[in-house]
Amino acid sequence: MDMLTIGAFAKACRLSPKALRLYDELELLRPARVDPETGYRYYAVEQLERARLVAWLRRLGMPLARIRQVCALDGPAAGREIRAYWARVEAETAHRRDLAAFLVDHLTGTSGKDTAMLELRYAALSDTGLVRPANQDTAYAGTRVLAVADGFGSAGAHASTAAVEALKILERETRETRETRDTLSAGNVLNLLDDAVQGATRAVRDIAAADKEVGTTLTAMLWTGSQLALVHIGDSRAYLLRDGELFQITHDHTLVQSMVDEGRLTVEEAAAHPQRTLLLKGLTGGDSVPSPDLRLQDALPGDRYLLCSDGLSRVLTDPDIERTLASVPDPEEAARTLVAGANDAGGPDNVSCVVADVVEATEV
Repeated sequence: MDMLTIGAFAKACRLSPKALRLYDELELLRPARVDPETGYRYYAVEQLERARLVAWLRRLGMPLARIRQVCALDGPAAGREIRAYWARVEAETAHRRDLAAFLVDHLTGTSGKDTAMLELRYAALSDTGLVRPANQDTAYAGTRVLAVADGFGSAGAHASTAAVEALKILERETRETRETRDTLSAGNVLNLLDDAVQGATRAVRDIAAADKEVGTTLTAMLWTGSQLALVHIGDSRAYLLRDGELFQITHDHTLVQSMVDEGRLTVEEAAAHPQRTLLLKGLTGGDSVPSPDLRLQDALPGDRYLLCSDGLSRVLTDPDIERTLASVPDPEEAARTLVAGANDAGGPDNVSCVVADVVEATEV
């Protein structure tokens, strides 16, 4: 067996001797032989391929624990695992990109067009459906806050209610801001949402203290007077109908959605997957605090927003939702039509929605 000193091996695989010593300690890349007297490490030429793979994966930013998993797989399986990892990185980067764009717009003033004379017209509706014994959803619509939460577990109804109640504080805080400014400063939005979501997390934890399986999704929007700031965690959804076209503006935090993102499932396969409702992120009683997605939407007159629980989005197709939103002008009637449509299709789950229109403010 041809042997290389640690220095020669490091040069050949583009890993430093320090990194090689670390990977030896972590049992990720063990030397072929260690001199019993000097402790000097020697590597086999055949180990170069694995070492180079480790080096490339580190350049991707892959954690060492996951690199160990990849290195234990054969070629095709390792390739699929790398593709899955990178898909997840791209999804997380997209969420950070939205936040970066928000900050750039705020600091440079590029989104500061005069849209202060806009307001929301809204309606919220929640229904038990035809199968569930109780309603664990909560829907709320106010002058500043729109929210839908879908509770789960033995105290899911209390969890969803607590999460939404924690956000209602934004109604008061932003109303006080309105007394001194025409619009809520974009610079305050992130802090306000962060504080509110932390409050929602604490409220859910208090309820879930005796049952870690209790929790809720949360999809909510804060109206600044010119824009809508979105906070989202779980598999409730937010849609935008603009110029007659429907856009889903949230990303489901579910196992099957992650598998679709990673190319492991098709959209059609995901719809019929037995674990399609399994959440990867939500507000729960667990120790970890998952980061919600944040997005800032510029508001245009004529925009219509829909927030809904998965009791609606899993039953009605996007064309069904688009058709109703585009054809029913009144928000309250649109909400009733959507809920009735879900129930007409079997009503297998609680169904909740908020419909909000961006309109020119009425002169006072």
